[in-house]
Amino acid sequence: MFSVLSPRSRGPQGYKSFFLSGAKIGVLGMNGAGKSSLLKIMAGLDDGFTGEARLTPSFTVGYLPQEPKLNTEKTVYENVMDGVGEVASLLEDYDQVLEAWSDPDADFEKLGSLQAEIEGKIEAAGAWDLQRMVEIAMDALRLPAGDSSVENLSGGETRRVALCKLLLSKPDLLLLDEPTNHLDAESVAWLERFLNEYAGTVVAITHDRYFLDNVAEWILELDRGRGIPYQGNYSSWLEQKEKRLSEEKQGRRTAENFSP
Repeated sequence: MFSVLSPRSRGPQGYKSFFLSGAKIGVLGMNGAGKSSLLKIMAGLDDGFTGEARLTPSFTVGYLPQEPKLNTEKTVYENVMDGVGEVASLLEDYDQVLEAWSDPDADFEKLGSLQAEIEGKIEAAGAWDLQRMVEIAMDALRLPAGDSSVENLSGGETRRVALCKLLLSKPDLLLLDEPTNHLDAESVAWLERFLNEYAGTVVAITHDRYFLDNVAEWILELDRGRGIPYQGNYSSWLEQKEKRLSEEKQGRRTAENFSP
């Protein structure tokens, strides 16, 4: 679905990573290892990147930065609905088709084909209950009142609105930089369930080990200029890393013993 090849002259340096469709991936590494830079590269926002970043054609990308921006001319609800604009338009088109059936001079064969086409798109987007989905997400993430102006929101409230908007947009590749920041325990639990059921690929940077245990199927560790993939969640990564470090240490000892 997505591949990144980074040149050795930049950090994260000299690694190749592939992100498969539907995978849930946690990105770990020391401060300065390039975690946020990796997400910016994948989102197409790092203009200085000189390596290769390839997304499967027609696939969509959504990105939650640590300091997201909202449209200050719109309310909380209007910002959230921007994330489902295309789907909302489909529902409006569907209503117009239904209304057109009452016109005795309508081309009913054409209307039937158009209705079937729109129904297929709505079904594929899982959008028949769009309004209910929006209300559930806004409530689960503890968003301010829908008619609130975003100009008066705190940093944490802004992040929650941006996260809600992004999740509802359902991109094929979902990039999350510290998604659990400013969420209470119940909101984190809801987010974990949402991501576990998410059909697309999720790549998340977080210091929340419990979140990674509950969501991640893979861990990508950025370590000393390398991207090292581990299959499993955070706890599995700890075990595998300890084993890898032990093997590396043993390898160095063996090399020293055979050195002249």
